[in-house]
Amino acid sequence: MPAVQENALLEALKTVTDPHTGRDFVSGKQIRNLRIEGGDVAFDVEMGYPAKSQHAALRAALVAAARTVPGVGNVSVAINTKVTAHAVQRGVQLLPGVKNIIAVASGKGGVGKSTTAVNLALALSAEGASVGILDADIYGPSQPMMMGIEGQPESTDGKTMAPMENHGVQVMSIGFMVAPDQAMIWRGPMATQALDQLLRQTNWHDLDYLIVDMPPGTGDIALTFSQRVPLTGAIIVTTPQDIALIDAKKGLTMFEKVGVPILGIVENMAVHVCTNCGHVEHIFGAEGGKRMAAEYKVDYLGALPLTMKIREQADSGRPTVVAEPDGEIAALYKQVARTVAVKIAAKAKDFSSKFPTITVSKGT
Repeated sequence: MPAVQENALLEALKTVTDPHTGRDFVSGKQIRNLRIEGGDVAFDVEMGYPAKSQHAALRAALVAAARTVPGVGNVSVAINTKVTAHAVQRGVQLLPGVKNIIAVASGKGGVGKSTTAVNLALALSAEGASVGILDADIYGPSQPMMMGIEGQPESTDGKTMAPMENHGVQVMSIGFMVAPDQAMIWRGPMATQALDQLLRQTNWHDLDYLIVDMPPGTGDIALTFSQRVPLTGAIIVTTPQDIALIDAKKGLTMFEKVGVPILGIVENMAVHVCTNCGHVEHIFGAEGGKRMAAEYKVDYLGALPLTMKIREQADSGRPTVVAEPDGEIAALYKQVARTVAVKIAAKAKDFSSKFPTITVSKGT
């Protein structure tokens, strides 16, 4: 049996491309710890974004490619995910314990922003990432109900709080601090300060991604948050309806003005399929989000249907990605989540943590 040549093996592995980036894993320097012992081959693949649902197909493709090389017998492939911190707005420091913060925003309420945010967070978690959600809607917090969490966060030192957790995701919301029927009668500065405390006084534990469910609109809270918080990027949620698109465009331009990259647009409630007869109807219009994405030259991340099931599952504290993880709609959320994670992985890395702290002292 001929000895397996490393160069021949790498050339064979080059034929397998990452379906999300279009690049092969050898050129992308993602093949690690290559070992060849007789006819046995083993190597690791390091991915910069979570995609656990795709690992089996990728592993099979890599094994098949390796076995085209003469002499190769057993092939062992381990696929690992390593998410790194990426660049944020100039002059804003990263948050301890959080690598990337993603704002999920809309120009107005009622377009399913919170439902989209929670399902994207759960989708990223299902794909293998460490994920948290910050409910930044001070006046209308909905994440405690959607995540099925009751009670108050604990504090061991009286200064910081441990995030609440369910479905494998860390969560913080003003909704944990007040009764469900209590109105937050706060002016903008108070609400902004409270939100800043929720963000910075929570002991987020080693998050790859923190999803921020932004308040609707482009008012004081949203603007201040987007200026002061280290955001890797923003996702805009809209329905195809013209009246929703008008406000979604305002939200998009707000982020652009403060230097936050737009990761893409999610078109929610894009189509309704009758559960009785199967009739397809575009209740809020057709492809308005797709046209907006083309107009502003940003990515169209995908469309989600208008279905009773999405609403019922979110209201019950078991959103779609958890309630029906192998379902068609969960697959849509996971596809959007992977697309967002791939876009983030392609961004410039943040190197601020690599630099030593420099102190200047007066010589004697």
